[in-house]
Amino acid sequence: MLDLRQYQSLGAALRDALDRWPNETCLIEADRDREKTRFTFSDFKEMALPLARALEDADFKPGDRAAIIMTNQSKWLLSAYSIFYAGGVLVPLDYKLTAAEHMQLLAHSRAKVAVIEYYLWRAIMQLPEFKNLKVKTVLVTEAPASAELAGVFRWEEFRRKGDPAFVPRHREDVACIVYSSGTGGRPKGCVLTHENYLEQCMALSAWYPFWPGVRYLSILPTNHAIDFMVGFIGPFVCGACVVHLRTLRPENVRDAFVRYQITYMSLVPMVLKNLERGLRAKFDALGVPKRALLKGLIRLNKSLTRRSPNVALSRKLLPQVHKAFGGELRALFTGGAFIEPSTLQFFYDLGIPVANGYGLTEAGTALTLNDFKPFRADTVGKPLPGIELRILHPDREGIGEVAVRSKTVMSHYLDDPELTAQTIVGGWLLTGDLGRFDGDGHLQLFGRKKNMIVTAGGKNIYPEDIESAFEGLAVKEYCVFAANYIWPAKSLGKEMLVMVLRLEQGQEFRAALRQELVAANRRLADYKRVGGYVVWERDFPRTASMKIKRAELAEEIGKGLDRMKSVVEL
Repeated sequence: MLDLRQYQSLGAALRDALDRWPNETCLIEADRDREKTRFTFSDFKEMALPLARALEDADFKPGDRAAIIMTNQSKWLLSAYSIFYAGGVLVPLDYKLTAAEHMQLLAHSRAKVAVIEYYLWRAIMQLPEFKNLKVKTVLVTEAPASAELAGVFRWEEFRRKGDPAFVPRHREDVACIVYSSGTGGRPKGCVLTHENYLEQCMALSAWYPFWPGVRYLSILPTNHAIDFMVGFIGPFVCGACVVHLRTLRPENVRDAFVRYQITYMSLVPMVLKNLERGLRAKFDALGVPKRALLKGLIRLNKSLTRRSPNVALSRKLLPQVHKAFGGELRALFTGGAFIEPSTLQFFYDLGIPVANGYGLTEAGTALTLNDFKPFRADTVGKPLPGIELRILHPDREGIGEVAVRSKTVMSHYLDDPELTAQTIVGGWLLTGDLGRFDGDGHLQLFGRKKNMIVTAGGKNIYPEDIESAFEGLAVKEYCVFAANYIWPAKSLGKEMLVMVLRLEQGQEFRAALRQELVAANRRLADYKRVGGYVVWERDFPRTASMKIKRAELAEEIGKGLDRMKSVVEL
């Protein structure tokens, strides 16, 4: 791989990677059983530079911000490289957000350019607030030939002849603004520098190096912090190849493993759990003799790889299992949410080690990762090189808030000095997660100190961000909390949102109010929905400016109500 210590910016590192491995395949795009695109590093460069030249002509200046809103595809990576080449700041937005949420974040980030899929752009255009959009240049991808694009450019045609000027940036300059949450409430735009990403890439590749010939299967959205690093920056600066799938149907993912002989893949715990269920169902469907033989071979593999994985041995003992994954799979990566140790152990026993990790957007990508020395299914691994972790105010069990100090930690929250000061204290990022170190230096997590949950799909949900969905509710006041924030459970995996209702004087909780709650709840995406409610008998404590004192209210409720008896499911 490139020696990233020698580079000042992602743009410079990526530019040299394209020149160093011109004939290696860097990107494959497949849709169902058909391969749509295959680029060498030289092809990628040839496609990207005319776009960078067009941005230059569109008065895109160093430090200007460009948002990308699209699914995994070659145009995402080509656009990102062109933005970095031109000295711009990338704003990767989740394409699964609503049009209103996209509008909010485009405005908050002050993006000058937006690269967006046509169907998403049409949804934004239909908003009443569309007239207030201040994005100067919009590039839409895959627009029909008959589409009316007044004032908007087709991505495929937005290119100019001539060599663009490469704009150098420095390590302390902003590379990306990544939103960890904030849709519908207080936007949390993490400002990440070029140094943050270069240091993160060096830390990850120290334990899990890529090289020419490695193929990484990208199924997470590229805007996701994990896939941006492991499915774009990491492979490219190592001369490896990224395989994008335009569909995530299970049969197409299985086919991609075999067809492209995948080496690595990242996935959220929910997908890993689904994969486990599918394999267990296939094993159970075997005849009695074959099932008994398989169980015996799994036990033997488990015994021989107890201390460390031996993929070559596992492939010999369990050839059919490994052939189903293409025969070249070395490891899977997962993180972002709680996952049962039994699931990690299941895959490890098959000779498919899963590197479970822990991180947060504010700290780049990953803070800890399982290095399999030895394999531990009950932890989130050890701190990566260059990552310093500390447990603040540990209790008698050694459990306290996890804090991190590292060159991967963000610069600040965009336009929010108050939140930044609360989150980064004395150079330490306060994660809001509760954990402790065991005797071997592995980190174990035990829940959250902050008012949030992380879904099985890896989504961060901050309760205050979804309260607007219940605006107009016929009660005196209401507030949404993570249940474990009110009643600390020191556990993960069973997190839910709870609404606290304060009724008007003399008001009773009737069926009509419940129906109102249920209807508002259904308008939210599944993973954002409130799981239950409690009725609180006192007025909410408030500041002089009438803001709810959430921490004080949560403490009062926790002391005043028994969780099991009080929460009514919706």
